[in-house]
Amino acid sequence: MESGRYLILFYDYVADIMARRGEYRPAHLAYVGEYKQDNRVVAGGALGDPPTGAAIVFRTESEDEVAAFVQADPYFAAGLITSWRVVPWTVVT
Repeated sequence: MESGRYLILFYDYVADIMARRGEYRPAHLAYVGEYKQDNRVVAGGALGDPPTGAAIVFRTESEDEVAAFVQADPYFAAGLITSWRVVPWTVVT
């Protein structure tokens, strides 16, 4: 396994996320993609169908880095995220 601790970022979305996310989605996906490209993000995606939130798995030692990610996320700036939290994830297998 590569070095670095895993942290999961959980987002809760506004109730009408599907109607409101359209214009922000390309920028949001590109932003997450930058972190994925340099291996700071392992995986991510929406939770629920229709989505009520999302989970993004980071490989980093720093919860501050994840908090900075949130602040710069186009979804956050657009008011599409009602709350967020970071949870350490201990991977055993």
